Amino acid sequence: MTSQTTIDTTGSGGKAPATPSGATPGKGLRGHPWLTLITVAVGVMMVALDGTIVAIANPAIQKDLGATFAEVQWITNGYFLALAVSLITAGKLGDRFGHRQTFLIGVVGFAAASGAIGLSDSIAFVVIFRVLQGLFGALLMPAALGLLRATFPAEKLNMAIGIWGMVIGASTAGGPILGGVLVEHVNWQSVFFINVPVGVLAVVLGVWILLDHRAENAPRSFDLLGIALLSAAMFCLVWALIKAPEWGWGDGRTWAFIIASVVGFALFSFWETKVKEPLIPLALFRSVPLSAGVVLMILMAIAFMGGLFFVTFYLQNVHGMSPIDAGLHLLPLTGMMIVGSPLAGAMITKVGPRIPLAGGMALTAIAMYGMSTLETDTGSGIMSVWFALLGLGLAPVMVGATEVIVGNAPMELSGVAGGLQQAAMQIGGSLGTAVLGAVMASKVDSDLAGNWTKAGLPPLTPEQEHQASEAVQVGVPPVAPGTPDAIAAKITGVAHDTFISGMSAASLVAAGVAVVAVLVAFLTKRGENADAGAGAAHI
Repeated sequence: MTSQTTIDTTGSGGKAPATPSGATPGKGLRGHPWLTLITVAVGVMMVALDGTIVAIANPAIQKDLGATFAEVQWITNGYFLALAVSLITAGKLGDRFGHRQTFLIGVVGFAAASGAIGLSDSIAFVVIFRVLQGLFGALLMPAALGLLRATFPAEKLNMAIGIWGMVIGASTAGGPILGGVLVEHVNWQSVFFINVPVGVLAVVLGVWILLDHRAENAPRSFDLLGIALLSAAMFCLVWALIKAPEWGWGDGRTWAFIIASVVGFALFSFWETKVKEPLIPLALFRSVPLSAGVVLMILMAIAFMGGLFFVTFYLQNVHGMSPIDAGLHLLPLTGMMIVGSPLAGAMITKVGPRIPLAGGMALTAIAMYGMSTLETDTGSGIMSVWFALLGLGLAPVMVGATEVIVGNAPMELSGVAGGLQQAAMQIGGSLGTAVLGAVMASKVDSDLAGNWTKAGLPPLTPEQEHQASEAVQVGVPPVAPGTPDAIAAKITGVAHDTFISGMSAASLVAAGVAVVAVLVAFLTKRGENADAGAGAAHI
């Protein structure tokens, strides 16, 4: 490109003034670019951290509240779905009412919902407040990026967005470690209570530091029907995947929800072509590289989030580790994501996104295959190799997503494309937990009875077998109180072996998803708008 073109981050058709409408140039601390970055990073850190910190707390929540396997899944699914469905709409709300106000409302709501989860005494309330967490978290993410675009000069914005992305990656990867410390030394409620003081800090900094920014020609209407259709379609799909092990894949109820989801997506797509201000402008997907980038984000999140869900149960319930030990065993994953992110960024800048993204997903596929070989007595060294390889493979995808998706979008839709990138990751995470959970449940159901009989254990009634299957799906041996030690040892062996077979099957599916993602990565390329896609405010 021979000239720098203005990116319309305000919705004003490319005619943005040098200073955003409704704001005045920052003096002193107000509107200071780097202080703005620190402020939004504190808020975004809460959202990214909560995406994975709960994974390490799931076993404790399941035990304390007596939750079923499907209910534990909804602790994660409800959060990711609410985030995914709301992100693009939240971005438009920021354009309409100001990114500063939207960010502060998101912080307050997220912290309040976190505190409410810690006070909950039933799994139903935990799930409800997790959904509210997701909704308020969705207000935070696009608003944070909008504030950076409005505050940083064009020549420094790429660096700011890179640091912003590293905060998200580090928080996502560091969640299990912090969660392990809190669950072991305090309780599972502290995983959520910790967001309250962090939220207070973010609000204080936000009121003090952030400069108001409003779009000059903000949207005046919102695609409420589009939001409803997409939400309904996603709910039907994930609900079918979660309930399929219980109902059976051939059951009419399972297919009714699957068909309802397909109809919902079809109606959503049709409506988006008719509404004046659609939730997702479908014209974006005319770009093959952009579409490939979105699909790549979804596939990456399916493999990553879905795989991480079972690893925490494997470490705690099969290996008998404490929560903090389980978190420390995931340190190679965290460390390689942090170390690999700047290296991936440098490589993507030099050679473009295609090779790093394909290589990263290939490493992810190898890592997930390696995790399928884990046994009940696998040593920490071997586990660390696969976890480290997974972190190294994920880093290029995390870093390269903005360039592939936003850079290949029309300049006037760069903000929507940024929201689409985040939404794709959240949808993929939710689908990963559901799809791999369904694989795990099906494998356990098919193997448990035979393994039980081979061990010479007393036969189970259908109801007992169902209860045993739910316990085994999270690696817990269904040993009744007072069971003789010899029998208890046999039951434990059967439960762990069956869990391992289920986790192995789920990991192989995740590896297959990563292989497909390698092929998709070859369809990506650096977009013509990549340089301007950073959101430069001036020509």
